Amino acid sequence: MAAKLSNLKVAILATDGFEESELRKPREALDKAGAKTIVVSQRSGDIRGWSMRDWGDPVRADATLDQADPADFDALMLPGGVINPDRLRIDPRAVAFVKAFVDANKPIAAICHGPWTLINAGGVKGKRMTSWASLEADLTNAGAHWVDEPCVTDGTLVTSRRPDDLPAFNEAMIALFAQRVRMPM
Repeated sequence: MAAKLSNLKVAILATDGFEESELRKPREALDKAGAKTIVVSQRSGDIRGWSMRDWGDPVRADATLDQADPADFDALMLPGGVINPDRLRIDPRAVAFVKAFVDANKPIAAICHGPWTLINAGGVKGKRMTSWASLEADLTNAGAHWVDEPCVTDGTLVTSRRPDDLPAFNEAMIALFAQRVRMPM
């Protein structure tokens, strides 16, 4: 499986308050599959994770939104946590970063509250998706068809509900991103 995502460059957009397991486990799965993962954040240095009910371990941001060019990436992963996507969806730089992936029809994977930023980037209308249950009305109001399923793939978008769904999410994300490897770029 190590070469499945060989030469694929994946941006992981996160800031303080990301759900630790929703960044670390997908990143490990992507790295194991051969992708090159880059954590893009609002600022340089460490960003603090959230581990279920308390602050978790930090992760080093590899690039800032001011440094990262969406054109340099093949795919995007949006971890959840409540704080992380709530901060990102009101940052015009983060919304523009995500919108660039939507507009270029590049694969995107979002888990838990991660789809919040996709709403602001105009990336959910007409999509069949899932998320943390509290986002149902937000996604529906933005034109998505929300379902309560562990993992949903619709075109170039894969979404999932929560940390318990990470095995299904990681498998679907890698399968979706692998299609990008086979596509001419």
